[in-house]
Amino acid sequence: MKIMMAASEMSPFARTGDFADEMLRLASHLSSAGHEVNVVLPLYRCIRENKALKLKKAKTKFTVAVGPAKLPCEIYEASAPGGVSVTLVARDEFFDRSGLYGADGRDYQDNSARFIFFAKCAVELARRGSPDVLHVHGWQTALAPVFVREQRIPVSTVLTPHSLEYQGNFWSYDFALTNLPQDYFSVRGVEFYGSMNCLKSGILFSDAVVLPGRRYVAEMQTAEFGCGLEHVLTEFSYKLEGIPDGLDEAAWPVLPNEPGAKDKARNALLAAVGLLPGGRVFLADTTATRGAGVATLLSALDRLPSDGVRVLLFGPIADADRKALGVAVRQHAGVFAHRESVDAELLQRALAGADYLLLPGPVEPGGELLVLALRNGVIPVAAHCGGLRQFVQDFDPVTGSGNGYVFYRDTVGALTDVIGRAMSAAPAEQAHLVQAARAGDFSWAASAARHLALYERLARVAGRPLAA
Repeated sequence: MKIMMAASEMSPFARTGDFADEMLRLASHLSSAGHEVNVVLPLYRCIRENKALKLKKAKTKFTVAVGPAKLPCEIYEASAPGGVSVTLVARDEFFDRSGLYGADGRDYQDNSARFIFFAKCAVELARRGSPDVLHVHGWQTALAPVFVREQRIPVSTVLTPHSLEYQGNFWSYDFALTNLPQDYFSVRGVEFYGSMNCLKSGILFSDAVVLPGRRYVAEMQTAEFGCGLEHVLTEFSYKLEGIPDGLDEAAWPVLPNEPGAKDKARNALLAAVGLLPGGRVFLADTTATRGAGVATLLSALDRLPSDGVRVLLFGPIADADRKALGVAVRQHAGVFAHRESVDAELLQRALAGADYLLLPGPVEPGGELLVLALRNGVIPVAAHCGGLRQFVQDFDPVTGSGNGYVFYRDTVGALTDVIGRAMSAAPAEQAHLVQAARAGDFSWAASAARHLALYERLARVAGRPLAA
């Protein structure tokens, strides 16, 4: 398959955060799977000055319109790890600067012109290169699907916002820089509360919008997490695809699954946090649920069997829960412990020694701790929430399906019941769930495969044959 991506940054060319690393991992895994992948980037000063990148000037030249100006563009080529080809859009007026998006803590005043130009160049490269899909990333390229639709270019478009907080929101006068017909500046176009909103435009005009997991699909349609775009996302929810990012396996290697290893690791963990030996260990983390369910968990401690349960709570505690936490630490000394600050070593030790990951409230959308726990055979005990099924399925003793225990009511009774259910599991059931947890594939290769399936589906819907 022929895949073109456009983004404002990608490692090792230009990087301001994890976004650049995610771009490289996705592109390189798609390339490693045998697909032709080309990533279009701006040619920033930092890229031009990095001699290790070995840029080569291409013969391709063209001009794009940005408002009344006709701006020439030069193209350079390079390669990225994993066999990914990189096309760099050069225009020093826009990109030969000290920062990618701004300097001295302020955005560049002409960012709208800079990235309208870049998005138009990416579309022109797609028109010439005829990829099966154009996958754009972030608000900086989100207008590309609009230009593709306006120019009727036969290519499927996919948008990954990466962050709804940054939307590319510019004043209405910048709309003239797009050269789009005036009727595009409307509620059904690029207009958003009187301004031009790049991200909203991409959601409307792309063929699919990828969010990093079904939990994000559910939560981004709410006022709390939609950053003002929740109504747009709800209206176009049929476009939303929940594809989790892959886990950085080098940073979080799978712990060995050897006979007796769990017992040894459990004893070491209990000793390290000052809990009594024996019993099964339930690990909870306030950040994994954004503090939800902590009060319920603290209230439930009185109902748990002290001879069989050890509860270890990580993470910061809200002021409203501090009094209850202090009481719990005193009353349940030896079977309950709290650590507000947790380093990587303690977290690794907890993942090795815990039997269960306890999520007393809705898991946060990324679910990183949940994924880490599953990969290490820690059985999840989780509160039901939208999109949870992508990670956790309730165990069915009849069919043997599922990889954890799910409860459906935010009450102390429901929480204690599900913990009792987990505690009463026979050794064979517990061993089955450990294997089921470990069987989940949360690698970047799996994420790339899900992206590929989306690309192929869009091509079939459009009735276009895939590039050889």
